[in-house]
Amino acid sequence: MKMKKIIALCLAVVLALGLAACSGGSGDGDNKKDNKGEISVFYYTFSDAYISSVRAEVDKIFDDAGVKYQNYDANSNQTTQTEQVQTAISKGSKALIVNVVDTGSNDAAQTITDLAKQNNIPVIFFNRSVDESVISSYDKAVFVGTDYEMAGHMQGKMIGEYLLANYDKVDLNGDGKISYVMFKGQEGNMEAIARTKYGVEDCNAVLTEAGKAKLEFYDPSNTNLYLVDQNGAWSSSAAMEYMNTILAKHSTANKNMVELVIANNDEMAVGAISALQTAGYNKEGGATIPVFGVDATDAAKDAIAKGTMVGTIKQNAEGMAKVITTVTTNLLEGKSTFEGVEADQVVGTWRVNIPYETYTGENK
Repeated sequence: MKMKKIIALCLAVVLALGLAACSGGSGDGDNKKDNKGEISVFYYTFSDAYISSVRAEVDKIFDDAGVKYQNYDANSNQTTQTEQVQTAISKGSKALIVNVVDTGSNDAAQTITDLAKQNNIPVIFFNRSVDESVISSYDKAVFVGTDYEMAGHMQGKMIGEYLLANYDKVDLNGDGKISYVMFKGQEGNMEAIARTKYGVEDCNAVLTEAGKAKLEFYDPSNTNLYLVDQNGAWSSSAAMEYMNTILAKHSTANKNMVELVIANNDEMAVGAISALQTAGYNKEGGATIPVFGVDATDAAKDAIAKGTMVGTIKQNAEGMAKVITTVTTNLLEGKSTFEGVEADQVVGTWRVNIPYETYTGENK
């Protein structure tokens, strides 16, 4: 009898832990009791501001349509996410929508694709890059994302044009060069790699064409020419901690101040701004260090409106959610995969690219 009680207690704990990793909603509000036949949506983390915007839009579309779905938070852990996918399939999920955690190789996405294929259910990856070879391995797999290199190109051009218009103001020590820091979201992530590369290269192209010096990384001993979030979370806290460390040694008083902040996303940009403001910068009456990001989150828009941030590249969360849900519905109903999707956004038979826009507060 005692052994039975122990076993029952263990099962209860396991069940509780499993439920704690996910959240959900549906048109009838009853999906927590039985997720058989639901659409399962897997997010790499709930804490990412842009991803949270996409999640809110997807939830709204499904709720308005009375669609039964379940959201899962992997908390930046690929093992957790893969186990969540396996659990959802075992409970009868009819479609997988996946914001994959690990983009450093094809392994995670391929494993999830193979699981979907074995069970003959659609899998729609989004936002975090998945290779064409993975998508092409299954006729019910699709990727919805962006032309990730374009964000870096657009950010670099925006920064270069801003610097040309404000060069003497930004060049705080008057040495004819702009000292910068680059915050990279994650190692091995194709979006982060492209944004880190082109955000600087394209800015330098604008500067050198106008006869100005290339950007100069603030720390000559750092051959990577970036600071990366070691947890791969693209987080505001990582950028804030790095910026606090920088500001302990670099300042206008020492004539070695970092004169430009470039971030792979808005969360890191906002984190850097927080550190700058604590040190007395980017406040009324003080020196303002131009900060640039990507995503056009509400926090970034607010910072731009207040003049503490210059610009960002907008990822359209609403547009991405609309395409994700449209493609999912098409695959479930046996329609043409890209029916209802703008033709100029479709790439071959495997992906949809949601266009970017520049955002400086003037183009609301």
